[in-house]
Amino acid sequence: MAQYILSIDQGTTSSRSMIFDDQGRPLFSAQKEFKQHFPNDGWVEHNPDDIWSTVLETMKQVMKKAKLSAKDIAAIGITNQRETALLWDRQTGKPIYNAIVWQDRRTADYCADMKKQGHEDGIQEKTGLLLDPYFSATKIKWLLDHVEGAREKAKAGELCFGTVDCFLLWHLTGGEVHATDITNASRTMLFNIHDKGWDEALLKLFDIPSSILPTVKENIDNFGKTDLLGDVTVPIYAMAGDQQAASFGQGCFEKGMVKSTYGTGCFVLKNIGDQPMLSKQKLLTTIAWQIDGKTTYALEGSIFVAGSAVQFMRDVLGLLEKAPQSEEMARSVKDNAGVYFVPALTGLGAPYWNPYARGLISGLTRGTKPEHIVRASLEAQAYQTRDLFSAMEKDTNITIDTVRVDGGLVVNNWVCQFMSDILQTRLERPVVHETTALGVAYMAGLKAGLFESLDHIEKLWLQDRAFDAQMTTQDADHLYDGWQHAIRRVQVA
Repeated sequence: MAQYILSIDQGTTSSRSMIFDDQGRPLFSAQKEFKQHFPNDGWVEHNPDDIWSTVLETMKQVMKKAKLSAKDIAAIGITNQRETALLWDRQTGKPIYNAIVWQDRRTADYCADMKKQGHEDGIQEKTGLLLDPYFSATKIKWLLDHVEGAREKAKAGELCFGTVDCFLLWHLTGGEVHATDITNASRTMLFNIHDKGWDEALLKLFDIPSSILPTVKENIDNFGKTDLLGDVTVPIYAMAGDQQAASFGQGCFEKGMVKSTYGTGCFVLKNIGDQPMLSKQKLLTTIAWQIDGKTTYALEGSIFVAGSAVQFMRDVLGLLEKAPQSEEMARSVKDNAGVYFVPALTGLGAPYWNPYARGLISGLTRGTKPEHIVRASLEAQAYQTRDLFSAMEKDTNITIDTVRVDGGLVVNNWVCQFMSDILQTRLERPVVHETTALGVAYMAGLKAGLFESLDHIEKLWLQDRAFDAQMTTQDADHLYDGWQHAIRRVQVA
């Protein structure tokens, strides 16, 4: 009997495939980075062929590592970088342009004009989202307006739109299935989270023909099957946006539970139950998941640069050779020496939503060392998270006393302790850090019968380590005041 789940985790800087067993244990993994493209200031693109080829390569690599065949895989789950937008030819599958990445800011002026026209409140009321280049709608409009012949082909029904999950599903099924899941749909700024369907008024507002849109399914569903693992076809039973998948993998099934993921960006999700609540603090209301007709909502804070700040220190400034060195460098100095790094490398996300902001390193002196700057890039993750926690607590009037953390950056013990100190909150780090891939494995495994229920999955969550604040509230507030001073300096109109 097939007893393994294959998770495809397609991220912003790399693609990963992982094999999980029926206890939710990660057994094998394969990962491959791909090139980032920055054709203009604030533009971020991916070659769609790189996205697909790295996914296909890692799938084959992990199956070879595990010495498994297609008949051993009970189901596949797909999780992905959200909001990134692609358009491709419905017949050939060939993209008409590069994927426009969630970090891309090229539509900032268009969004600003739309705000001036008074459209943001109506958009937020329907979608739970703010009017920002981050989301897919304005990316789609840009593609239709700027790629020669695109709008005519779209109106003729010759093009498909999809976020990355949809693009991968289309290829995995040989072009047979053009579908997305409800969490990814809820991030397009075209989907009504109350009616749970594509919104005709929003499509008209952004001048996007409905003919290009995929079918929307629940997170756990029959998404088709693939024969790319061997002679036996394997069903695809789950899809979810990466942050929703991580929340599921962290077992945040109860209202009020909070998780924070530190990957390329940082994303805090708080389970708010079965009723949406619109934020007054510039946070997002999003669909956490939909299973068996029941919808769970979340309040989300999105930070655009987290782990990628360390990559910036490595690849652009050359202050370290490998990302793990950052922990040793941070420990080697007693404090930040007054240095703050505001990583607004692709604008600022929540709760500022300023696409024009740019990065800043402040407090430099003749005594500043590379270690201080690297430490400042790590400290920034704690300060940004505190910005989000403060906004969430104002929205809900509930103090966050515990948060479950995951993602590549939380392997760094110094970062976890510093975050606990600045937040004055308990951090719980799970045994399995890659909760994004785990969450969609759980979803696929539920339909495949490997997991019995959410209660069963909740019992599988295991804590690796907890971090409690060791810094005084006064000292934490003093450091945070310095951050607030620094971030005010990047707030350009």
